[in-house]
Parts: sequence; structure tokens; C-alpha cells
Amino acid sequence: MKTLYIIRHAKSSWEYDVEDRNRPLNERGVNDAGLIGKKLISLINPVDQVLCSDAKRTQMTADIVLSHLTIDRSVFSLEPKLYDFDGHQVIEVIKSCSNQVSSLMIFGHNHALTSIVNMFGSEIIYNLPTAGVVAIHFDVEEWQNISVGKNLFTLFPKELR
Repeated sequence: MKTLYIIRHAKSSWEYDVEDRNRPLNERGVNDAGLIGKKLISLINPVDQVLCSDAKRTQMTADIVLSHLTIDRSVFSLEPKLYDFDGHQVIEVIKSCSNQVSSLMIFGHNHALTSIVNMFGSEIIYNLPTAGVVAIHFDVEEWQNISVGKNLFTLFPKELR
């Protein structure tokens, strides 16, 4: 059995003249990530591995969300392939995950993540909002064999404000 937690980065700032990869979160993004982290405490099971895009906004989102959870930071790592907007590299990362990992949390970007939750989830989500979370359960033993799973929950910041 495999569980995938997909989290889109929180709202980023366009205030700074920086490359896309270096855009930070704005104030709403910081607040939304905190709301999500606090709520996830009661929703998630133990997480074996956390992978995060190396973009600044995803790292900031992950830091805030994870600060509320009891996830050992040793299972956290940056994965440059998650800086992907069409989803092919994200799928590659997920499917190549070690089968010793039962639950995987990823932090990434749209449009890739909306495509992936619709490809692998049991419910259509028209747009995974910033700081949105979708949890999907797969009845398989190997990540490479995932196909359509069952949505366990969705969590969007607007539900918590």
C-alpha cells in the first residue's frame, strides 16, 4: 500500500525582480502554509519521505508545513526534477521512489500537480490551489505500478481561513 501527499507551494510574491526559481512566498502564502500545516497534523499518517522542488517558494512552503508536523527532517530532500510544470518529471520521481517508502509527500508546482492529481486520483480537481493538498492511496506494493488510486482527502487554504 502506498500513500502520496501532493502539496502545491503557497502563494508566491511577484514583488521582487528575481528569477522564477527564486521567488519567495508573499504574506498570504506564509499564512496559508501555516494553516495547512496545523490542519495536516490530524489528517496524515507517518510520512517516510518528503521531496521538495528546489524553488524558493516550495522550500519555504515545505519548511512552514513541516514545522507543524512530527516528520523527521532526515527524510526531507530537495529534488530539482520537481521544478516541473507539465508533470512528466514529477511522475518519474514518484514512480522511481524506493519501495521501502510507504508514504511520500511532495511539494511542487502547477500545472504539473493538477494534472497528476487528476491522472492518479479518484476525483476531478479543476485546479489545485496554492498551498492545496491532495492525498491519494494506491493499492500496490511498488511505486512504479501506481495508476488510479483513491483520494483520501483534499485540503485547501480557503476552507481554513
